[in-house]
Amino acid sequence: MLRWGVYLNPGNDGFKVRLASRYVDKTNMIDLINRSLSTNSNLICVSRPRRSGKSCAAQMLCAYYGKGCDSHNLFAPYKIAEDNTYEEHINKYDVIYCDMTNLLGIVKAEDLLDYIKENVTEEIISAYPSVKKGNSFDQTLINCVEVTGNKFIAVIDEWDAPIREHPEIEKDYLRFLRMLFKSSGTTARIFATAYMTGILPIKKDGSQSALSDFKEYTMVKPRIYGEYVGFTEKEVKELCNEYNVSFDQMKKWYDGYDFKDVGAVYNPNSVMQSIINNDFDSYWTETSATESLMEYINKPYSGLNKTIAELIGGIDVKVDTLGFSNDLVTFRGEDDVLTLLIHLGYLAYDSETGTAHIPNEEIKREFQRCIRNTDNSATMQRLEESDKLFADTIEGNEEAVAAQI
Repeated sequence: MLRWGVYLNPGNDGFKVRLASRYVDKTNMIDLINRSLSTNSNLICVSRPRRSGKSCAAQMLCAYYGKGCDSHNLFAPYKIAEDNTYEEHINKYDVIYCDMTNLLGIVKAEDLLDYIKENVTEEIISAYPSVKKGNSFDQTLINCVEVTGNKFIAVIDEWDAPIREHPEIEKDYLRFLRMLFKSSGTTARIFATAYMTGILPIKKDGSQSALSDFKEYTMVKPRIYGEYVGFTEKEVKELCNEYNVSFDQMKKWYDGYDFKDVGAVYNPNSVMQSIINNDFDSYWTETSATESLMEYINKPYSGLNKTIAELIGGIDVKVDTLGFSNDLVTFRGEDDVLTLLIHLGYLAYDSETGTAHIPNEEIKREFQRCIRNTDNSATMQRLEESDKLFADTIEGNEEAVAAQI
C-alpha cells in the first residue's frame, strides 16, 4: 500500500471527518464520474456557491479513487456500494489533489505554480522511485503513467480562487491548466478524469471558454449534477422528520433553487446549521463575502437600482446570462451583475423563462441588510413604491394601482 501524500493520494481522512457528522448520501455522484472515465467527457468543472458541498465532494472523490488508502468500509453503507462500477474503480488510481484556496494560504501567488509542480513531482518520485523526473511537469506525469500502467485522476478544489483573489497571475495560471488539460496528447496520456470545483464557471477568452474541453455544470445549467448542488426536497423532508424540525419553515428559509428533473434544492450548510442550532437564521450569508453583494448591487448601471428593488419585492426579472466573462471585474451592464449573483447563489435562475429571483428568506434578508446600509435613495424610493403598490393592490385601490403601473 502506497503511503499517503499531501497532493498525491491524500487519503480518506477528509471524507471520514465529513461522515462523522450527519451525512446526506451524495455518493451516487461517483457513478457519474465513473461513466466519464477515459472518455471525451472526462474533463468536468462543477461551479457552485460557497457552502454548497463542493469540498465535501472533492474529498469524497479522493477517498474513493485514491490508491493510498482502502475506503471500502467508508463507502459500504452508502448508495455507490450497490453500483456495478463500484468495485472496478475504488482505490485504483493515483489522485492528484489541489485545494487552491488552501495553497494560496501557504504560498505567494507568484510562486503558486512552481510550488505545485515541485511538490507533486517530489511526492511522485518518493512513491515511485523508478519514475524519472522529466524536463517538464507534464513529462514527469507521463513517465509516471508509463511506469505504473494507470492514469491519474486530478481533483482541483476551488479552481478559480487564484483568478478571484490574484488576477495578476490569471494568464500564467490558465496557461498551466491548458498545458495539463488540452484535448489531444497530454490529457489523453495522463488523466482518466479531471474534476474541478469552483464558485465561477471557467474564465472566458473573449466569448470562448479558456479551457474549452471541460464540460461545465453551473448554477445556470447544472444539468446532470443538479441534485448535487445541495439537498433535494426529499432529503430535507427526511432530515426534518428525523430531527423534528418544521419543514414549512425550512422551505421558507432555505428553498428557492429549482433545477430541471430535480425540483427544489436547498442550501446544505444552512439546513444543517438550522438543525444543529434549532433556529432558522442566515447561516449561509454569514459565511459569504456579503460586502461584495453591496458592491455589486450598487454598480452604476442604468436600471439596476429598479431591478434590485423589484427582486426584493418578489418579482422575477429577465436576465441575459450569455455574455458574462466569468470573473469578478469584467462587467458590461446589469445582466453581467445579475449573472454573477446567480453564480454566487444570491439569485436563483429559471432556465425555461430566463428569469432570476431571490430564492428564499435567508437571501432576501441579506439584500435588505445591504440596502439599509447603503445611501441609495433611488433604490429606497423603488422599495417604497413597491410596498405602496402591494398595499394598494390588497386594498383594491384601482386608481392608485393603475397610476403606479
